Amino acid sequence: MSSSSSQPNRRRKTTTMALSSQPNRRRKTSVTDLYVPVECWECIITFLKDDNRSLKSLSIVSKQFYTITNRLRFSLTICDQTLPFLHLLYRRFTNLTSLNLSRLRSSLSNLNRLLRQISCFPLKLTSLNLSNQAGIPANGLRAFSKKITTLTSLICSHMKRIYRTDIFLISNCFPLLEVLNLSYPLQCIDNAEVEYVTLTFFKLRKVDLSGNQYIDDKLLLNLFTNCKLLEEVIMVCGLGITFDGVASALRETPRLTSLCLSSVDFVSHITSQFITSLASLKYLTCLDLLYSEISDELLSSIANEGLPLTRLLLQACSGYSYSGIFCLLSKCRHIQHLDLQGAAFLTDKHVVELSLFLGDLVSINLTCCKLLTISAFFALIKSCPSLSDINMGNTSIGKKSLESSKSLMDFTPRPQLKYLRLAGNQWLTDENITMLASISPNLQLLDLTSCWGIKEGISQVLRMCCNIRHLDLTFCSKVKLLEMNFEVPKLKVLNLSYTNVDDETLYVISKSCRGLLQLSLKDCTNVTEKGMGHVVENCMQLRLIK
Repeated sequence: MSSSSSQPNRRRKTTTMALSSQPNRRRKTSVTDLYVPVECWECIITFLKDDNRSLKSLSIVSKQFYTITNRLRFSLTICDQTLPFLHLLYRRFTNLTSLNLSRLRSSLSNLNRLLRQISCFPLKLTSLNLSNQAGIPANGLRAFSKKITTLTSLICSHMKRIYRTDIFLISNCFPLLEVLNLSYPLQCIDNAEVEYVTLTFFKLRKVDLSGNQYIDDKLLLNLFTNCKLLEEVIMVCGLGITFDGVASALRETPRLTSLCLSSVDFVSHITSQFITSLASLKYLTCLDLLYSEISDELLSSIANEGLPLTRLLLQACSGYSYSGIFCLLSKCRHIQHLDLQGAAFLTDKHVVELSLFLGDLVSINLTCCKLLTISAFFALIKSCPSLSDINMGNTSIGKKSLESSKSLMDFTPRPQLKYLRLAGNQWLTDENITMLASISPNLQLLDLTSCWGIKEGISQVLRMCCNIRHLDLTFCSKVKLLEMNFEVPKLKVLNLSYTNVDDETLYVISKSCRGLLQLSLKDCTNVTEKGMGHVVENCMQLRLIK
């Protein structure tokens, strides 16, 4: 009996062992099947990353990810603290194509030395940013250009000093540049008569010369004549450049697609020669005229020529009327970006009429159009199915009652609306913003700066707009957030400067907005270390506190 009884036990034990070993074999097989090639990891990480900070997080996961993220790092910002480690960084990030030196606080001699050092590394740089420096580092750029011949973009904006000859130095060093930015130097020095020297930018497509006092009509004509591939130009009239000078230059660039022209004053008026030259640009899709004295004649000339405009900015312009803008928009019906900031003549009725021609509209700026109310807002989102960005700051959007506007709107959700800027609307109420939030479920940015009538309604807005990422409540002294007892997982940037926020409010915020990256609390006198402690403890991703 003992032998017969032991037999089944042995069989059961054998069976049990066989079954228990089976999962182990399956686990080994599954691990092998989950092997992902390096190429696939590169695609996945490239898809997931949103900036270089996310690459930093991924690089500490494993040695494999460390190697992959090093290869996927293409841009590097150099500051004073990183200078001693440059040789290590260049060896680590071998695929760098863009260098940003704008945060350096070095002297011109040190900048020259640094560029010579950079030129010794085997980099294939295509972009170099030297903004905010003392001046153009001539010797360093000469050495740099001899070793690194792949540069296509050079940015030198807000330099402390720039010479008239610097543009010719850059031309000789980098004749294959496609993008050049020399905008807004603090001081311009006319050190030579060089207008007869030929500029050799054979491939230049985009140039920004804003604020350069030494650029005059002759030098501008020289540039345009020798840069036949120019597509985008940004400049300022009223210094050394006149509208007639621009007109002569424009005749040399028939392929121009984008022109941004601003005026330092309203003394320089648009001339008939400029109108004729502008209307002849058959490929012009983007026209920015800022702080300029324009006319209905200019707008109607553009309309009559049928220019293929998709972007029209008339920010802070004067001299035109509703008749001119109606003529243009009724004939150029593919406008996607429209800026009529400061058009004081615009009324709700005008916007209702114009919106019928704006079926392709994506963004609109109607800041400081004081006569516009919430009726204009409704008319736009009703007639413009692609409209995602509305700026109606300093208007009267909250002055008109909601009841008088319901006939223009069926209150169905508008999921395409993502950016709403309503700063400076003193009549805006909780009822207004709650209603706007109810029809904007995908809102990502909401700017309510100096909207003094906002109180408890902001909590309801955050509850309805769960995708909101950026909220600005600066100078909203009556705003209250104590009722925010729910999560706002996607909120990244919150500005509560110059409000009455206190420690208790910060505790509520820290519990609801754990994903915050930036928090601004300028002049919030009711905040103490206790409130800041709540934020630091609960908002683990926080990168910046003001």
